[in-house]
Order: sequence, then structure tokens, then C-alpha cells
Amino acid sequence: MLDADLAILYGVTTKRLNEQVKRNLNRFPTDFMFQLTQEEKGEVVANCDHLKSLKFSHALPYAFTEHGTVMLASVLNIPAAIDVSIQVVRTFNRLREYVANHKTLANKLALLENKYDGQFKIVFDALRELVKPPLQPRRVELCDKVKSTLPVACNK
Repeated sequence: MLDADLAILYGVTTKRLNEQVKRNLNRFPTDFMFQLTQEEKGEVVANCDHLKSLKFSHALPYAFTEHGTVMLASVLNIPAAIDVSIQVVRTFNRLREYVANHKTLANKLALLENKYDGQFKIVFDALRELVKPPLQPRRVELCDKVKSTLPVACNK
């Protein structure tokens, strides 16, 4: 998770969050936190609409692992920190379970496909489509949804 996202969750500014991290750098080894490169920042900004404000920031954001978010709660020393860190850890656990289940299902499908060769090609192709991660849904502006119902042109 990025520092900007965690700052929102913890109810502090990104500046305050990063100040506390810098004051306690010995608590954040590289497997807890790292700073994005300029290229990584550009990619994150391009793929995450809610981070578009980072596009013009000169600072490179910090990324925190599950353990880094828990450590962050201890250095911020605010009442909401405990509740937020519990929710973050639970979210990471759910994500880990999802990834493990997806990999297990994909592996089982590959084993079955190898075992039954081409006999069930159509079935395996259909299953493979179901296992694929969903495509990002196209963002539809409200204007697009109601354009046909309005008597005048819709302007953005």
C-alpha cells in the first residue's frame, strides 16, 4: 500500500506519515517498506485514477508491505491506528487466500487438461476463460448513461 493511501486510512497527512517513518527508519527494513522509482511511480499513477495527484509531485511515494503497515501503526501513535492496522492485515490475508485459491484452481485445471489431452478441449477453454482475472470495466460517465434520455446535448 502506498503512503498516500495509508495516510487517508490513518487520518493523517502523507507528510506527517512520512515524517514519522523517517524518524523511525530502523523500524522499517526493506521487506517492510521501500520507495518507488520514478518509473514505478509513473506506472502507478497511470493505472490508479485515485493517485493522479501524485503525477506532479516531486516526491517518490513509499510502498508498505503488510508488516510495514502494522509497524506504521506503532509509530503513528494515534487512536485509530490499531483499528486500521487490524483491517489492513485482514485485507492482506483475504488477498493472500484469493491468490492461493486462484493458483490452486489454475494448477488443477492444467493437470486435468494434461491428463485428458484433447478430449475436452472446449471444456478446458471455457474453464480457462472463467479463471482469467476480470478485465477492468470501462468507466462510463453519468453523461453517457443518460444521454439518450435528455432532450438537449449533455456537456461535461
